[in-house]
Amino acid sequence: MPIESLADLANPATAPRLVLKVGSALLCGRDGTPNREWLATLAKEIAEAQASGQKVIVVSSGAIALGAAKLGLAKGGRGSLADAQAAAAVGQIALAGLWSELLGTHGLTAAQLLLTLEDLEDRRRYLNAAATLGRLLGAGAVPVINENDSVATQEIRFGDNDRLAARVAQAAQADAVVLLSDVDGLYDRDPKDPEATLLPRVEGVTEAVHAMASPSSGSGLGSGGMTSKLQAAEIATRAGIALAIINGTYERPLARALGNDIGTVFTPTRRDRARKAWLGGRQRLKGTLVVDAGCAGALRKGGSLLASGIAEVDGHFERGDPIGVRDPDGKAVAQGLAEYDSGEIEQIKGRRSEEHAALLGYAPRSAVIHRDQLVLL
Repeated sequence: MPIESLADLANPATAPRLVLKVGSALLCGRDGTPNREWLATLAKEIAEAQASGQKVIVVSSGAIALGAAKLGLAKGGRGSLADAQAAAAVGQIALAGLWSELLGTHGLTAAQLLLTLEDLEDRRRYLNAAATLGRLLGAGAVPVINENDSVATQEIRFGDNDRLAARVAQAAQADAVVLLSDVDGLYDRDPKDPEATLLPRVEGVTEAVHAMASPSSGSGLGSGGMTSKLQAAEIATRAGIALAIINGTYERPLARALGNDIGTVFTPTRRDRARKAWLGGRQRLKGTLVVDAGCAGALRKGGSLLASGIAEVDGHFERGDPIGVRDPDGKAVAQGLAEYDSGEIEQIKGRRSEEHAALLGYAPRSAVIHRDQLVLL
């Protein structure tokens, strides 16, 4: 049964597996102390969902804020990368203990997983994480996941848990993601504008939809904003996973939003096969190819990327690395795994297949990116 509305997210028949993302600004006050009363109501809602037959995964921020309060670090622990890593090392213990305690009052077992971008970008580690999540859910535990900020660096970290939640939903084969925010959902303009209208349902994250978003987080505690939520929606919906943005500032936020249809649900635009969904959700690309209009059109019709349509090569990468593809106007068309390294593509770009053997000195492969290793954006 497809998910069409917020109410469907509370139904075990339509959403048997649910990922719930909780941000720092909801979990902690500005002084870094946990909002225990609010968290207790959310833990009860999770227990109710589990009792109804749903499996729930929690993606929870808050380690840096909790740790910074304990260590007395300025700027909520975000003054430097070293401060953030130190705060996270202390706060991860407190965060795990908090969820274990609150879920435990309802007879639920919490399990902690700390992930980095590399864990979900590397195919083998991604599959390992998926297997762990599957076993935990099968055993009745509630996985509580956070980015491993104590070891992540600026170059490899997600930077916000919205996109992490979408990637976790892929790995867990979840049906939906719920992002708890400080607004009711996506508005057609700045929600402070009295004429702003809440959008209850969105099909496809287009450029027009992105234009409605604010990139900043108002609390100063989190690292995301509406832009990161829309990026998460793109990752989720391409994999056939619904994503909802609801207001988490109320007690029992799930009941308020899902029971009264207050929020925005992004319905799946397609369901890519598992490997292509993983490819489409990758955050870090090693390079980019710019192709001509004819090549871009062929890709959109399901073709492989041939060297004859390549106009420019940007970046240094090797065979097997993930790379992006853009059209002549700079618009992202696709991404996939390269069949040649960047130097080889420089040699054969714009040239027909029958010329490749003489240029490369060996029998060429069928494509620069084969359609089985390419996903449209």
